[in-house]
Amino acid sequence: MEKEYVDDDELRPVPQVKVNRFGFVKLELNSSDVFVKRKSAFEYDREERRNRKWRKMIGIGTSDWKHYARRKPHVVKRRIRKGVPDCMRSLVWQLISGSRDLLLMNPGVYEQLVIYETSASELDIIRDISRTFPSHVFFQQRHGPGQRSLYNVLKAYSVYDKDVGYVQGMGCLAGLLLLYMCEEDAFWLIVALLKGAVHAPMEGLYLAGLPLVQQYLSQFEQLVRVHLPKLGEHFSQEMINPSMYASQWFITVFSYSFPFPLALRIWDVFLYEGVHIVFKVGLALLKYCHDDLVKLPFEKLMHALRNFPEDAMNPDTLLPMAYSIKVSKLLEDLKQEYKQKNGKLQKQD
Repeated sequence: MEKEYVDDDELRPVPQVKVNRFGFVKLELNSSDVFVKRKSAFEYDREERRNRKWRKMIGIGTSDWKHYARRKPHVVKRRIRKGVPDCMRSLVWQLISGSRDLLLMNPGVYEQLVIYETSASELDIIRDISRTFPSHVFFQQRHGPGQRSLYNVLKAYSVYDKDVGYVQGMGCLAGLLLLYMCEEDAFWLIVALLKGAVHAPMEGLYLAGLPLVQQYLSQFEQLVRVHLPKLGEHFSQEMINPSMYASQWFITVFSYSFPFPLALRIWDVFLYEGVHIVFKVGLALLKYCHDDLVKLPFEKLMHALRNFPEDAMNPDTLLPMAYSIKVSKLLEDLKQEYKQKNGKLQKQD
C-alpha cells in the first residue's frame, strides 16, 4: 500500500512561545510592549466604566447606535479618539465603517466568492501570505487557520473587484481585521473602505500605478512644507520626498511595522474620521522628531524616517499631537490643485 505523504511541518511539534496580550511573539521587549504595563485597580475600574458607557451607547443588538451617533456625534468622536475598548473593536469598527450594513444587504455573497469562484491572483496571494504579520501566532503556522482565512479574504476581494484584484499591501489590512473579526466581516469591511461606504473610496491605493498613493504623497509633501517649513527645506536639500518613507503609511494605514497598540488607536480614528488621520499622524511623527531630523545627512535621515524612536510611538503622546494639527481645508485645496495639474498632464500625454 502506498504511503500517504505528510508535510514535515505538520509533524514538527509547535514550540512554546511567549506572546504579548495581542498575540505577537515576545522575542524580547519591543515597542509593542513598552506602553502595555500591568494595570492597577484604579485603571481596571476606569476601563470598566468606559465599557459600560460604550455598551449604553451601542445598545442591545446595536439598537441605539445610529440614533446616538446622530444625536451626539461630538461624544462619539471624543470616545473614539480616546480608544475603542478592545473587547468591542470588532463590532464598533463594523458600525463606524458601514461594513455591517453591507454584510446584511449581501447574504451569501462572500461564501459564493470563496467557494465557487476562481481568481487570477491566487498564486500571488499564496506567495505573500507568510509575509503578513509573521510574528503573530495566528498567522505563523503554514496552511494554519490564520493563513487560510487570510487567503480566503484576499481571494474573495480579488474576484469581487477585478479592477483592483490583489496588491501586496492589502494583506496587512486583511490581517489586522482578521485578528478582530471573522472572514466575512473582514471582507465586507475592506469593501466598505475601498468602495467608500462612509468616506471617499480608497481603491485608488491599489489600482495600477497606485494613483491615490501618488496623490496622497504629493499632498503630504506640501503639508510638510506648510507645517514644518524648516524640515521641508532640509528634505529638499537632501533630495528626500515622501515616496521614500511614507508610502507604506498610506497603503497599510500604519498597520505595517508600527507598534500594534498605536496602529489600533489610529484605526479607531481612521474608520470614523477618514484618511485625514494618516496625514496628521505622519506630520505629528515628523514634528516630534523635528529637531533631530533637521540635523541629519541623507543616509542617517533615511534610517531615522524608517526607525522612529520608541517614545515617539506612544499613542498617548503622539495622537493628541496629531489631533491638534489642522489639515482639512488645506488638504482639500491641495487635492483640487493636484487633480487639475494631473488632468492637464494627461491631456498633454
